[in-house]
Amino acid sequence: MRNSIIRYARIKTLSGINYKDIYHLRFSISMMKMKFLSGIVLTSILLISCDDTTDTLGNSLTNNVDQFQIITDTFNVRTRSVVVDSVLSRSQYSYLGHMKDPETGTYVTSNYTTQFAVMESFDEMQILPKKDSIFSRNANGEIIADSCRIQIYFYSSMGDSLNPMRLTAYEMKTPVKENELYYTNFDPEAEGMLRSDNKALKVNKVYTPVDLNLKDSLRGMIVDKTNMETVSIPMNTKYYDVDGNEYENYGTYIMRKYYENPDFFKNSYNFIHNVCPGFYIKSTDGVGVMSEVYLTDLVTYYQYESNDSVYTGSLLLSGTKEVLQTTNIQNDRNRIEQLAADSSCTYLKTPAGIFTEVTLPVDEIKFGHERDTVSSAKIVFNRINADDDVKTPYIAPTQILMIPADSLYSFFEENNLPDNKTSFVGTYSGKYNTYTFNNISTLISMMYENKRNGKATENWNKVVLVPITISYNESSSSSSVTNVSNEMSLRSTRLVGGYRNSRQPIKISVIYNRFTKD
Repeated sequence: MRNSIIRYARIKTLSGINYKDIYHLRFSISMMKMKFLSGIVLTSILLISCDDTTDTLGNSLTNNVDQFQIITDTFNVRTRSVVVDSVLSRSQYSYLGHMKDPETGTYVTSNYTTQFAVMESFDEMQILPKKDSIFSRNANGEIIADSCRIQIYFYSSMGDSLNPMRLTAYEMKTPVKENELYYTNFDPEAEGMLRSDNKALKVNKVYTPVDLNLKDSLRGMIVDKTNMETVSIPMNTKYYDVDGNEYENYGTYIMRKYYENPDFFKNSYNFIHNVCPGFYIKSTDGVGVMSEVYLTDLVTYYQYESNDSVYTGSLLLSGTKEVLQTTNIQNDRNRIEQLAADSSCTYLKTPAGIFTEVTLPVDEIKFGHERDTVSSAKIVFNRINADDDVKTPYIAPTQILMIPADSLYSFFEENNLPDNKTSFVGTYSGKYNTYTFNNISTLISMMYENKRNGKATENWNKVVLVPITISYNESSSSSSVTNVSNEMSLRSTRLVGGYRNSRQPIKISVIYNRFTKD
């Protein structure tokens, strides 16, 4: 694009000159160039003549590139599938649903926890009207909420969005702890973090990602994050808190807690630890749909008086990135292990399923080239298409990360970014059906040096291919990577490779630079 702009600028500059003028202009420029070059040559001769000898004259006019010998070679690469028990749950979105992959026959279920954020209050700003102005009250004159609900917004869904699904919203007994890392095998139910007493709040909801109550004309308006399909979970039955106190509904509990102690609503931490630890949203029935949850809200409605009029107000608390959300993934472990044992290919399967491990032939690459520089090392992974008679909603990962096997967990825990030295990103090419890593020479050199210096581990020459999601900070002039997280959506593909690979072997193409000067 930059070259195109430059060419356009030149044409525009000459637009007012006829062809004869252009010819004279070019001729003048050529004469100026000849005079300039003549001056350079003359100056060079004078400088050379000032030297005592002419022994280095030839060398001084020789490009340093001529002192290197370029050598190329290729080597076979071994790969295998590895089962991943869990990955770090640090995605922008949560997931909810239960799906079967028709290609592999594996099931996956996803549930999630969410907390709700409270905006920090400044200058004693109130998030609810003054107590005396609340119009909604029971027969005893106590403040009540007209209604309350949890609203789940789906950004997208995979599978048949008309399939009926059922979820259950569980009230949590204790909040998910801050400043800890949570993996996708974290199960708050198994950890005893949910209220289990006979008065605990538990709400079932049958839903479809496509709201069948909406008219087609309205449903067609749902096109992006600002106007999404939603599921509404009513919270309007009697509610009992952990101390056994009774409330008309969950919203009434929220409102009375505020008026009892507004400090509980001063910030998210106070709210989570004193009022609402959060909810666990679990997929409990149905199959064939996996939904990407963009946002979960807790909404309380009430009426209040102002200037002799009655208005309807609402308190909206959202599960934003300022508070914790965790995703719990449950895979068909036995079937996953069967797939990984298939050595005729390798798999990339998410979420938290199967990665591909690559053993790089570092010793072979450096044998006989100990003093040579590896300037380029290119490796291409070919994808195997699904059988024509199998229709699967799973698609191939868009981007995969190549990282040393020993960094599989620390890379994400430490919020690292690809540096093109020891970690690299390969993007799927639909045209060639491949993932390509154009130059991992720095990684090869690092592995070789680690072994030579006695720093090699058991996995010293192994890397892992990990499906990822990349977040960018984009401006009008540039784009930069801000975050890399494990791919949490449903992705699956097979790659050429494995110990019993019957297709073309995976190869790494290497270019060496050999310094030939004595």
